[in-house]
This record gives sequence, structure tokens and C-alpha cells, in this order.
Amino acid sequence: MSAIERDVDAVVIGAGFAGLYAVYKLRELGLDLQGFEAADGVGGTWRWNCYPGCRCDVASMEYSYSFDKELEQEWTWKERYGAQEEILAYLEHVADRHDLRRHFRFETRVTSAVWDDDAERWVVETDRGDRVRARFLIAASGNLSLPNTPPFPGIDRFRGRVVHTGTWPREGVDVSGRRVGVIGTGSSGVQVIPMLAQDAEHLYVFQRTPHFVVPAANHPLSEEYVRETKARYDEFRRECWQTPFGFRLEVNPKSALEVSEEERNAEYQRRWDLGGPELLGAFSDIMLDERANETCAQWVRDKIAEIVDDPETARRLQPTTYPIGAKRLVQGTGYYETYNRDNVTLVDLLEAPIVEITERGVRTEAAEYELDVLVLATGYDGVTGPLLALNPVGRDGLTLREAWADGPHTYLGLGVAGFPNLITVTGPGSPSVVSNFALSIEQHVDWIADLLAHMREHGIRTVEPDPEAQEAWTRHVREVAEPTLFTRANSWWMGANIPGKPRVFLAYLGGVTPYKERCDEVAANGYEGFVLTAAEPSPA
Repeated sequence: MSAIERDVDAVVIGAGFAGLYAVYKLRELGLDLQGFEAADGVGGTWRWNCYPGCRCDVASMEYSYSFDKELEQEWTWKERYGAQEEILAYLEHVADRHDLRRHFRFETRVTSAVWDDDAERWVVETDRGDRVRARFLIAASGNLSLPNTPPFPGIDRFRGRVVHTGTWPREGVDVSGRRVGVIGTGSSGVQVIPMLAQDAEHLYVFQRTPHFVVPAANHPLSEEYVRETKARYDEFRRECWQTPFGFRLEVNPKSALEVSEEERNAEYQRRWDLGGPELLGAFSDIMLDERANETCAQWVRDKIAEIVDDPETARRLQPTTYPIGAKRLVQGTGYYETYNRDNVTLVDLLEAPIVEITERGVRTEAAEYELDVLVLATGYDGVTGPLLALNPVGRDGLTLREAWADGPHTYLGLGVAGFPNLITVTGPGSPSVVSNFALSIEQHVDWIADLLAHMREHGIRTVEPDPEAQEAWTRHVREVAEPTLFTRANSWWMGANIPGKPRVFLAYLGGVTPYKERCDEVAANGYEGFVLTAAEPSPA
């Protein structure tokens, strides 16, 4: 396919949940669109992350589009938590149902985006030689789309196979009878480790920081549950909006400190059995009060000790350096039980860090582990990473890296001062990664479509945040996060997994409904806090 050169109304980067819905909504406005997607098809993160055991940690009937009422009734989710294959099939179905693929150029990565102030257009270039001029640049590139590969010394010398969970080969990786090492015990590590242990001759898990892992309690959805939910889907969606993070969670109004130990432990056990995120809703102050949080954290540590046979392995798996919930609460299936297998060894990198990757495997300060396959479950440069990798150039040559040198500054997570007509979907400073992505994406794209319709109706050429409004919002995001326990851990939410990345909480913790109300208020007040530049009147 030859390179293209054209003028369009908008370029949309990404063909995941956000990019597909953005194309759908903006096409409804009659805009001429050009989408770019680095993968060979739609799906975004659910196309790239095809490692064994990959599934979502938001319930499937909540982690889905609400804009198409017929689709809600037509599509039937199989399990409580959708597996990667099922979510990808769903997104491919949506793309076909609404004829969205034709707007995208696949296997094409955007390499440059520069604002032309004279023409008031974004000049977008790709690795295929495309050059497209667009009035709007819609960054729907995802919050978790840039894999983090730490620079382990010697990794290029390793004679075995190296794979990252975020770019898992579509054809799979055969580990039968092989010695496998997994570096990382976050969400992807917790999901892939039990699966690899079933087939590997021996599995070495290299853990730096243990995570709190709760049971997913995944199960097939009953026909009755699916039928009843579909019959009340609108109410079901409203219930999601009534929760802080956009997914249904029963929050006990009591304090963990006001009840007896017997009642407290019984509630933790009930929540543990329910699985998923329910544990953090056991009491209202778990994420606000360190003493309340510690009752929950210690209960889980005791549970780990019950499950894991070897006391020393159990000790190493117990997190002690941060509050439970301050890092993403990881959901697993048979994770702790996996360490009871004879062919699984936990390697504690806090006791003996990795020195280098050798030709034969991984060498720590204590030993060398010979491997045939090395799996990097080392996560992502989250939220800001994909945007900074693109590093758009705004007005007066200002790059995004320069604008965000001390951390992201946005207005509502939707735009950046100095970057006209650049619109970010679930960008930093919005609920994004601490919310139900599907819900937050729809809210953002609907708001963006209304903005663009308003600009067309009123002859507005450009839109960008007012610097003062942007800084006020950025302060507000940080002020809301600071009193909570979310900031008390070296999490990727804080950018702590990337050397040199500023340590700021990247998402808005004020709740999805207060956030939506603020966005709606801004729109109702003539897009208050944004600078709207009107077209100059024609001479008489």
C-alpha cells in the first residue's frame, strides 16, 4: 500500500475501545476522518495482550459499550470477567457492525505530529511515509499501550527466547518441557504465571515487590443473570455511574475500626469469597485511614500464609511496604496456590537483585538461573508514556516533553495548553486508569463530539486550555489524591516504574460522576476554561 497524502478534519490515533468509538461519533458529525493503528487490526490492548490467562479485571457486562442498545441485547458475554479472546472478538464485531475498519490504516504507526500555526492544522506523519494534514488530532492511543522493557544488562546476549506480555506472539509460545523465567508479578504476571506453570519443566518467578492478589472468582455467567441484566441494562449502567470508579461495587458505610475483630474478619472473608474488587469495599475508610487499611492488609497476609505451604515463600509473597489498594489490586486465579507446585521457584529480587542477563539465563547477586524462555511481565509506561512517545509539537515549537517536564499538566485530561486542537481521550488528570475504561471512554468521546459540533456551529477554528484553568485543574487533581492512601506506594499510577518519570498521581480520584458533572458544567458555560478562537469575519 503506497503512502497517502491528504487533508482531513480529524486524525484518530488508535483502534481500541477509544479509537473505534471516536471514529463512530465523529463520523456521525459528517467529519472526514483518518485513523491510524500500529497493529494489524482493531482491538488495541486486547489485540496485543494475548498471553495465556489474559482477561479483564472489570466485569464484562460493565466493560462494554452502552451507545448501541441493539448491540447490548445482541452480544452475550460468557464469563464474569471477559477473556482477551472474547473482548477482542467483541471489538471486532463492533468494528464490523458499524463499518469502522475502512477509516483506519493498519500496521501504521504515527511518528510525528506538528502543529502548523499558519494553516491551523496538525501535520501528521507515519512510519509508512504518510503525510496527513488534520484540523483535529484525537489521541486515542490508550493508557497502557507502551510496554516497559527495563534495560537489563546483557539481555541481547541471551540465547533463549525473550517475550513481553504486552507484545505476546499471536501464534503463542510453547513452553512445554522448558525452563521458563518470568520477571514481574503485577497484573499480567499474576495472570500468566499459573498458566505457564502447568506446562513448563520449571518456572522461576523473579519478584521485586510482592502484590496483594485477591481471587477473581471468575465463572460462567448464567443465562438467568444475563437475561435479567439485559432487561434492565439502563438501570445497570446508572448503578455503575453511582460508584466512585464506574464499576459496580458495594461499599460498606461502616469504618473498619468501629466493628469487632470478629465482624471485621467475617466481612473480609465474605468479600474475599465474592472475588474481584469487592475487598476494598468491605469498609468505607480502607483507602483513607492507615489503621483501617492495615486491618485489611494483615488479613490478606494471613490468608497468603494459609494458602502457601512453605512459610518462607509465603513471607516473601506478603506485601509489607505499602497500603493494600495503593497499587492496583490484582485479581488472580490460583496464583498463590501455584507456589505449592514442585516445579515453581520464587526468586526474591529484594534479597538478591538481578545483576545481568547472561547467555544462559538470569544472574542475580546470589545465583544464576538457566532458562530457555524469558518472559518480561514488566508492565507499561502508563498514561503519559504513549503521548510522550509521540511527543507532539505544539505552538511555537513547544514539545509535549517540554510541557510535561515536571509531570502532566492538562485541563480535565482532555487538552493541553499550547497544543491547539489536540484532544486526549482519558488523558492524565481524568479518571482514566482508576475507572471502568469503557464508561470513561464513552463519556469523554461524547463530550468531545459535542465540543466539535459546538465549534462548527459557532465558527470556532481552534480550542485549547487556558493556562490558568489548566494549572488550577492540575492542582485540584493532586490535592484530591494527596489525602488518600493511593499516593503511598511506588506504583505505576505514580509513574514509579519508569526511571526519571516525575512522581505524581496520574489520574483523577474525585469519582467518575463528579468528574462528569464538572465536564458538563464546563460545556454548559460555553466551554469555560478553554480558549476558543473564532473565525475572522469576511471583509465587506
